[in-house]
Amino acid sequence: MHAQLSRAPMRLVFLLLCFFPALHRFVSTEAAPTVVTSLPGFDGALPFHLETGYVTVDEENGAELFYYFIESEGDPRHDPVIIWLTGGDRCSVLSGLLFEIGPLKFIIEPYNQNGTVPRLRYHPYSWTKVASVLFVDSPVGAGFSFSRNPKGYDVGQVSSSLQLNKFLTKWFTEHPDYLANPFYVGGDSFGGLLVPFLAQKISEDIEAGLSPVINLKGYLVGNPGTGEDIDIDSRVPFLHGMGIISDQLYEMIKRHCSAGDYYNAKNVLCAQAMDKFKRLYDQISKPHILYKRCFYVSPRRNDRTIERRILKDDTGVLKSPPPRPAMDCQNYGNYLSYFWANNNIAREALGIKKGSKEEWMRCHNGDLPYSHDIKSSIKYHSNMTTKGYRALVYSGDHDAVIPFLGTQSWVRSLNFPIVNEWRSWHLDGQSAGFTITYINNLTFATVKGGGHTAPEYQPERCLSMFTRWISGEPL
Repeated sequence: MHAQLSRAPMRLVFLLLCFFPALHRFVSTEAAPTVVTSLPGFDGALPFHLETGYVTVDEENGAELFYYFIESEGDPRHDPVIIWLTGGDRCSVLSGLLFEIGPLKFIIEPYNQNGTVPRLRYHPYSWTKVASVLFVDSPVGAGFSFSRNPKGYDVGQVSSSLQLNKFLTKWFTEHPDYLANPFYVGGDSFGGLLVPFLAQKISEDIEAGLSPVINLKGYLVGNPGTGEDIDIDSRVPFLHGMGIISDQLYEMIKRHCSAGDYYNAKNVLCAQAMDKFKRLYDQISKPHILYKRCFYVSPRRNDRTIERRILKDDTGVLKSPPPRPAMDCQNYGNYLSYFWANNNIAREALGIKKGSKEEWMRCHNGDLPYSHDIKSSIKYHSNMTTKGYRALVYSGDHDAVIPFLGTQSWVRSLNFPIVNEWRSWHLDGQSAGFTITYINNLTFATVKGGGHTAPEYQPERCLSMFTRWISGEPL
């Protein structure tokens, strides 16, 4: 789909004007950030400082990235600042804020789409306890980020990372009080693929003496993709070790499939083995193998089977509501997010520009062009850690999307000498995971019971891990 759109710019323009019909009437104007003191669905004033706003990253096409900045609940004048990127196909960073490391969570309760807004509660294991977090909807088209010219949506991994670098330059220019704070780049899933590349670009600007000088100290990636075959190939030994595929099938795959062939078999026997593998893989919850298997919750614009409906103006325009999962599904909150973010009262509170986004989607599904032009992020990990920047790489140990085995393998392939051997790290006297430390300030850690992504399933353990690492303490 991506290639088809790239080769057909007129079709792209047509599609985008269909999806975002208000944009041809929309005129962007630079606006001051919005200080958000309350949100619909949350009882009372927010117990933290939230600022939202836009930063133009492509003047020619009028492309603007939307952000949520949550100030540290500890010592914001000195605590680190982190930019956070999420994964998926243009998934909104609101997922990172509401489901992973932010200070708000949905209350999981029945929702009947009757014009009310899903309720929110305070999340006590937010990483904003010890750091200020800059959540950014990137690339253009994700969440509330938008472009006035449809051409602005045609980006890729490299160009969107460069836009993020531009975003940071502009944001810190407008927020100079945070320039002295330690700064980190963070992200998870396939957002983790971009993190070391963006961190390297920031470091190059620092070396070139460009202003403003960001106080970059390092980066962190969770359940991270690299673009390498190991991300996917490691599912085979992981599922074997977890008792999901048999010894016989495991041996058959090892015998007839080469690395990189697992999802693109080069011979008949490998194809037969991988067909059996996929059928078994589809029987489990891929984000966390111990959880209930539920369908993916994200609306699809091109899915004609989904009922299209328009609710009242005070609720918002809902064209592609996702199917409702069972309440005991881990992704029920994803379902609630669609109705919350498409509520006009919520949009007004967040300072969303009218006409900029007809319909908020948690994730897209190949309807916007995107170039996968960072083939591997591993060299950027090597470059940044060799320069001495701190790095934390962590994985949930029950994640079958990007298993820890693959992540552990490429971290080891950097061939850095070990400083602290593989050991358990603890919370409340119990093992919370396992960790190893290498020279060049590189730490790899697993989170016991964590899935894809780890903080969604083990928030207390992940906050403990993050707090120790960001403070320079051993896990």
